[in-house]
This record gives sequence, C-alpha cells and structure tokens, in this order.
Amino acid sequence: MLYHIRMDVNLPPDLDPEVRADLLAREKEYSQKQQREGRWPHLWRVAGEYANISVVDVADHDELHAMLSGLPLFAYMDIEVTPLAGHPNKIAD
Repeated sequence: MLYHIRMDVNLPPDLDPEVRADLLAREKEYSQKQQREGRWPHLWRVAGEYANISVVDVADHDELHAMLSGLPLFAYMDIEVTPLAGHPNKIAD
C-alpha cells in the first residue's frame, strides 16, 4: 500500500545539543534503512520548512504505524497520512 506522508518536525529550542545530535543521527540511520529495504521510495524536503513529504510502500496500516512510530523523532513530529490509490488515467510503467 502506498501512503503520502507529511512530517513536520518540532524540536524544542532548548533541547540539549548532544541529545539533538544523537536523535538526528539515529533518525538518519533508521530512515535510510527503511529506504534501502524499499519501504520508503520517495523522500523530499519541504523548502523553507523543517518538514518533509514522503511516499512509503508498506503492506498495511499496521506496518505503516510501526514504521512511523519507530522514528527516533516521532515524539517531536506532527504527521499527516494520506492513503493513495491507483489512478485510471495513469500510463502504465
């Protein structure tokens, strides 16, 4: 199943710099693992914001929830999820 996801990151401004650096390093490692495994085929930065737009490809809602809640920055994110369906006018790959 494909999902369009917007993630807005809201790190506290007074977060300890070492904690912040550790969170960001773990986030990068986790998200790149998901990409290498094919679950996160599209990842785009939203220009001018601390946010991203992604398309993920997972088996079901439960796998999506597990993937998102496993993000080290999960507690600091506002996440909007939109399930996607095929479009009848799309030219086949």
